[in-house]
Amino acid sequence: MIERIVITGVHTDVDEDLKKYVERKIGNLDKYISPRLRESVHAEVRLIENNAKGAKSLTCEVVMHLPHEILTTKESTLNIYAAVDIVEAKMKNQILKYKEKHANSKIQQKWLKRRRQRKA
Repeated sequence: MIERIVITGVHTDVDEDLKKYVERKIGNLDKYISPRLRESVHAEVRLIENNAKGAKSLTCEVVMHLPHEILTTKESTLNIYAAVDIVEAKMKNQILKYKEKHANSKIQQKWLKRRRQRKA
């Protein structure tokens, strides 16, 4: 579980249920990060409510600070829980790309090779 997750609400209140949901979804992304990097990872989650022209939309934005890179993902929907789910999937893909880019050990190289073979 990612230890440092900062959740803020912009123009909206973040209740305990939503906070626990975001912590569980974003916190579980640490299983895609190598164990030696997990200590230095932290995430910022902004939950934003927009009322433009009478249409209500809710936005979830996640900024994840990793060594050597900052990953950002943003999604707007009518339901904040759906936005969190979509952002989680997008962030997972970005973390896997980060892992491919910064893989340096032979074990990681083998893992990436098997992953590419499964996709093909």
